[in-house]
Amino acid sequence: MMNKRTEEHSFSIEIKSEQFVRRMSFLDKENGKVFFEGFLGEIKNIAMVEGVMLEIEGKNGVFKMDITEQEMEKGIIPKKANEQGGEQ
Repeated sequence: MMNKRTEEHSFSIEIKSEQFVRRMSFLDKENGKVFFEGFLGEIKNIAMVEGVMLEIEGKNGVFKMDITEQEMEKGIIPKKANEQGGEQ
């Protein structure tokens, strides 16, 4: 059974300035969704922290998400096969 951390895949986004935020909608009453969009800028570093957190550091901010390497591979490999005309 998966623990709560892996089921929820928490994330954080820290942007250095509001000038790098394109759009942010905290509660879109029409569809009930929340939306964040911005610019991390030039990517300075991409790392896995302790094998359970993806951290992407850009010039303008940092994106962090709880996800394992195995979960990323599981999600990426089938998509690559489909793009190349292969089977999953």
